[in-house]
Amino acid sequence: MNAPLFDAHCHLDFDCFDADRGAVFERARAAGVCRFMVPGTTRRRWKHVLALGAREGVAVSLGLHPYFIDSHGDSDLEALAEELGRHDRLVAIGECGIDARFETTLVQQWALFEAQLQLARQHRLPVVIHCVHADDQVAKRLRQLDLPRRGLVHAFGGSPQQARRFLDLGYTLGLGGAATYDRAQRLHRAVTMIPDDGFVLETDSPDMPLSGRQGQRNEPAYLMETLATIARLRGQTRDSVAANAWSNTCRLFGLDADGRAS
Repeated sequence: MNAPLFDAHCHLDFDCFDADRGAVFERARAAGVCRFMVPGTTRRRWKHVLALGAREGVAVSLGLHPYFIDSHGDSDLEALAEELGRHDRLVAIGECGIDARFETTLVQQWALFEAQLQLARQHRLPVVIHCVHADDQVAKRLRQLDLPRRGLVHAFGGSPQQARRFLDLGYTLGLGGAATYDRAQRLHRAVTMIPDDGFVLETDSPDMPLSGRQGQRNEPAYLMETLATIARLRGQTRDSVAANAWSNTCRLFGLDADGRAS
């Protein structure tokens, strides 16, 4: 395979990479993964994300993740707005969104999500959306809001119908380790119908482990295994899937054809 790979969503700032982060990058590049998008999750971690953004081949975004809702302070949205004005190399806002597994915090999650969507509108940036057990609700709200229709529905795991709703709104779908499981038949059907310009490839490292790697730390080098699954499901070559995912990622985040900030 000759086409390079772009991991469109990986949390390489997380503490679990502190001991071997350099080796993680080396293994990724040896496997053909040469570009990385690292999203922010909490205010405390933004400095680590921004530091990674100084590395060759790493694009970054900042956001407030719904999983960590209890970690976000009252001033964090204001701080996010300030960071957006300070750093012109940020390629998106996020990771933000809704995680319906945590029902008791849904009111706070929606308020935080919609505030970040408005920041995306103001700064004309795409959003990186975390959407768990809430595809229908999130798609409905995105349709209602007057927003730039550009963003990534990260770790998409829904049905063909749900995929179509997001695609029709102008959003791109992130495909990762979930597709490698034989039981994910609904997702497999969605993968076959997504147009060539409608998806990116991602690992969500250190999370979203692939089939056969349950319980292991995920890392970008394993993106090649996801690529093989997506290519098989779509009946396409690995090179063509990798090339489409690369160009889609660059277009989504406003990068040049080489994956660098333009």
